[in-house]
Amino acid sequence: MKKILSYGLLGLILVVFVGTAVFLYKKSQTKPEVYTTDAVFKTTITKKTVATGKVIPRREIEVKSQVSGVIETLYVEAGQTVKKGDLIAKITLRPNMMQVSQAESQLQSANISLQNAETEFNRQKKLFQQKLISESDFNKSQMTYNLQKESVKSAQDYLMLMNSGVTKNSEKISNVVTSTINGMVLNIPNREGAFIVESSSFGAATSIATLADMNDMIFEGLVDESEVGKLREGMELVLNIGALQGKPFTAILEYISPKGVTDQGTIKFTIRAAVKLNKDLFLRSNYSANADIVLDKKENVLAINEGDLMIEDKASFVEVETAPQKFEKREVKTGLSDGINIEIVSGLKLEEKIKHR
Repeated sequence: MKKILSYGLLGLILVVFVGTAVFLYKKSQTKPEVYTTDAVFKTTITKKTVATGKVIPRREIEVKSQVSGVIETLYVEAGQTVKKGDLIAKITLRPNMMQVSQAESQLQSANISLQNAETEFNRQKKLFQQKLISESDFNKSQMTYNLQKESVKSAQDYLMLMNSGVTKNSEKISNVVTSTINGMVLNIPNREGAFIVESSSFGAATSIATLADMNDMIFEGLVDESEVGKLREGMELVLNIGALQGKPFTAILEYISPKGVTDQGTIKFTIRAAVKLNKDLFLRSNYSANADIVLDKKENVLAINEGDLMIEDKASFVEVETAPQKFEKREVKTGLSDGINIEIVSGLKLEEKIKHR
């Protein structure tokens, strides 16, 4: 029994010895790790921020009716170019019957007063001709008569305006809607037959058409608060329009909002920039766009891939190759970064190579 245990122990020792020998042999045959290197190079580094927004006309207005009624005729369609004063629509009036009744009552009352004034004027005229009253009394009766004639005329005009939208001697027609600017019709929200209301103290008037000057476009977007302090009016923006891929526009920054707004939990500031238009490309209102804003730029500077940089205790280091697969740790001073490449101010030379990380 003791011999069997001795043989078993020897066998176990032998297995352990052989396994260790095999492990050490394989380890000695493992190839050493080979590191790749990156070159130090010269390039142009541009630091920029991106503002998201849209392209809109600087002047966009809604044309509204002065009277309530039904759209009888539309003279324009969306996309059509109009000039100031061109016809937009004609409105068939639907007057308030109570107001019409009041206007008719005022006219009747004015006519009665005129008849009385005329009778009195004719009486005073005969007395004046007979030199029974003074010229002053006669002039008073004449003035009263003339005033009553104007009152009748005013009442007639008001009743006519209520019924037809135009007065007898006026060149302006209140039930005809005209363009107030030179531009393009962007939208006709209501079609012929639609009922519209005029503006009042109870609410705004119904919109007839939306007009805009498409020759004066601006970019309106939002910039994060961490970048807004670096912006200045007059900076150039490069606009990438979502619907016009590969055809960038340029714009000049002209406004930075003094007050931020909350957008998805962060504070952002509104900016506006005047767009330089391209005659061959038509910009539609509300095109989505991203604006690249160059904050800083350095040309032909020494740089490395920013991923090869090591940061320790607020200092920057790289591992420089001193011999094949031999590296030494070296501190460097960095400058401008675009998120991919970073400027090397000192610590490296152009011909040197560093360990790729």
